[in-house]
Amino acid sequence: MLITDKKTKTIKNILMKTNKITITIITFLFLSSFSFTQENKITVRLDEGKDTISRHIYGHFAEHLGRCIYDGFWVGPESSIPNTRGIRNDVVQAFKEIDIPNLRWPGGCFADTYHWRNGIGYPSERGNSVNMSWGGVIEDNSFGTHEFMDLCEQLNCEPVICGNMGSGTVQEMAEWVEYLTSDLETPITDMRKKNGREEPWKVKFWGIGNEMWGCGGMMTPETYSQELRRYSRFLNNFGNNTLHRVACGPTQNDYAWTEYLLKEWSTTDDWLKGYMDGISLHYYTICHDWTNKGSARDFNEEEWFSSMSKTLIIEEYISGHIDIIDKYDPENKIGLVVDEWGNWFDPEPGTNPAFLYQQNTLRDAIVASLNLDIFNKHCSRVSMANIAQAVNVLQSVVLTQDDKLVKTPTFYVFKMYKVHHDALLLPTEIDCINYTFNDQKIPQISATASKNERKVHITITNVNPNDEAKINIILDGSENYRVVSSEIITADTMNAYNDFDQEEMVNIQVFENYNLKKENIAVTMPSKSIVLLTLETK
Repeated sequence: MLITDKKTKTIKNILMKTNKITITIITFLFLSSFSFTQENKITVRLDEGKDTISRHIYGHFAEHLGRCIYDGFWVGPESSIPNTRGIRNDVVQAFKEIDIPNLRWPGGCFADTYHWRNGIGYPSERGNSVNMSWGGVIEDNSFGTHEFMDLCEQLNCEPVICGNMGSGTVQEMAEWVEYLTSDLETPITDMRKKNGREEPWKVKFWGIGNEMWGCGGMMTPETYSQELRRYSRFLNNFGNNTLHRVACGPTQNDYAWTEYLLKEWSTTDDWLKGYMDGISLHYYTICHDWTNKGSARDFNEEEWFSSMSKTLIIEEYISGHIDIIDKYDPENKIGLVVDEWGNWFDPEPGTNPAFLYQQNTLRDAIVASLNLDIFNKHCSRVSMANIAQAVNVLQSVVLTQDDKLVKTPTFYVFKMYKVHHDALLLPTEIDCINYTFNDQKIPQISATASKNERKVHITITNVNPNDEAKINIILDGSENYRVVSSEIITADTMNAYNDFDQEEMVNIQVFENYNLKKENIAVTMPSKSIVLLTLETK
């Protein structure tokens, strides 16, 4: 009888322990399935901002490539499409809607073979050249220096000119600066006046060569550094126009290029160091690889994840180059200029493959927000950036077809983010769960917070295409705020896009799924979305 009792007690103990373990496992699995509701937290330090987000981070890039210039910005004064001196009115209005701060021109690789004198004078007398960089098409030079400067004036933005070091000469580039900016009486300025412009223009930003390690001349950093000094020496400041000289920097993680240029610059006498004010960086998000970039609109979650994870790599590269610049330039005189960035997919079927025309989906919008968040975060050194490209090429903000215009999902990100132009960056700490796919993971949440006078703007991105994100935003500061407006960019599907003759699928809508209690804002973001919260002091 005693033995039986012992067995009974033992069995009961085992069952009790088993039940406890089972209950524990079930509880753990249950709670884990809702873990995202507890783990996403953004802390905004409202009183600790010290760096300004330059509006020039939100710049654009227009190259003589495909239909970016011709059919994009330019239709000519005789066109039936409404225009002002040949420049499309609808495109200008679209870019004014996003407050474009600057426009880079004429390239890109096209700049490496562009000779500016071909694009001045009466259009009928300019003659043709061949665009050897992009498809070997005929360039009639009807859009040249005067037309570009007219475009910038209509857009109320600053011109960014990339000079031809690849196939040009020092004299050619120096005389282009003189033609544009000099108020002296010289044969060069007389030429400008005869071509219809009496007063000089203001042109601050000047790129000295483009991709000199590649299409610009296949130079070594040693060769380019010497050429940079020589060219810069003869690019003069005229009147009250002071050039901001941007050196051709590296591609991706070519730290050796940056190291050499900065080391040479740092050992130059102080009074000569003005030959370089910025250094460029190019980085494109390639979904697969350069031989198979993938479709811009027909993709699966694996390709979505690849685009997000490869976009985030740019922060590693930016940080690496900034570390080098910091080492040689502790006084922060040299800005990092990311003057080519964005998604690069295969051209749309049925289009000229050399024209790089691609559609633009919600995926592009998310990629744009991630890039801009990274640039904002590093705004103490990142002084300018230019998405590639403005119209009808790569990750465009605008597409045109005859007299029709489409604002892409990327356009609406630039419209939403313009609240950060020249605003004070507020430090943020993000503690979030990961978005996981095939055992790979990236942070689910990205954000930027900035302050402009009495208003605080917080933009948040949820990169997960499947799951919503519940986020607790902690407002750490001395003032109390209230939410005065909120907006969202999202869509039902991850490959939603805007097209001609169709209702927009992706744009900015009102967002209401938040709750402010004292210093905390509880936000529930849908999957694959971008949210803007605007706060104001009470």
